[in-house]
Amino acid sequence: MAELLIDPQGLASLLPDSSLLLLDVRYDLFDHGAGPAAYRQGHIPGAVFVDLEGVLSGQKTGRNGRHPLPDIGAFAQSMGHLGLKSTTRVVVYDAGNSMAATRLWWMLRWIGHESVRILDGGWSAWLAAGGSQVTQPLRYADPVRGLAVSQDYTRIQPCMPAFTVDFIEHHLDDARWRLLDARSAERYRGETEPIDPVAGHIPGALNWPNPLNLAPDSRFRAADELRADYLRLLDGHPPESVIHQCGSGISACHNLFAMELAGLTGSGLYVGSWSEWCSDPARPVAVGASV
Repeated sequence: MAELLIDPQGLASLLPDSSLLLLDVRYDLFDHGAGPAAYRQGHIPGAVFVDLEGVLSGQKTGRNGRHPLPDIGAFAQSMGHLGLKSTTRVVVYDAGNSMAATRLWWMLRWIGHESVRILDGGWSAWLAAGGSQVTQPLRYADPVRGLAVSQDYTRIQPCMPAFTVDFIEHHLDDARWRLLDARSAERYRGETEPIDPVAGHIPGALNWPNPLNLAPDSRFRAADELRADYLRLLDGHPPESVIHQCGSGISACHNLFAMELAGLTGSGLYVGSWSEWCSDPARPVAVGASV
């Protein structure tokens, strides 16, 4: 299995490597300007800022969720503009909890790139380890349409399953599939909903709030611990039967990554997640704890 995590010391040893592509994807759900501002104030030397709203999300229609996927070709092109090639080693980091980082990790795997690692503990861990920082002008990952792409990334071979709302609807009562909701327990139960217009969860979904994947220092828990927890949730189902979802397809990637880290490979992502599901009042909604 490919290496999935890297610690600050390991990253520091790679920084002189010209084949390394270091991506900063710090993001605040409630303040979209916070990520660029944090990058301007300081970032790891050589890191390029990638905007979750502008690059890792597609056009919203009001019915396809808050963070739909962009066109796969456009995303691959934007990565190609940064120099991504099949031989490039990529490290991704965010502020610390790895939610945004796992979204970018998943999308790079989605276009077929295998060598992607997450800085465990992110920016916070880097600073705590005494890592250096710089404040040079922003560089953005941004698709440039109509221009020739230097070092274009053309090997688009999707290797991460992505599920549509139609699939979820048609298999809602199919016991072969295991839907796993990464939102907080309060949101899952429908007791509160700070973002989307409807509270509750997709009928049949189980709840595993993604912070449970982390130790108190915001680094991922040991793989064997995660494996034991997820095997209990799977209850005999194969990893390939698990479909991850959350509010808008971000924190669900955190659970998917944790399963991969635990050696439980092959689960998929419902990108539209709750924000897409609840946009149609005809779709059923469940509240309360799972049975």
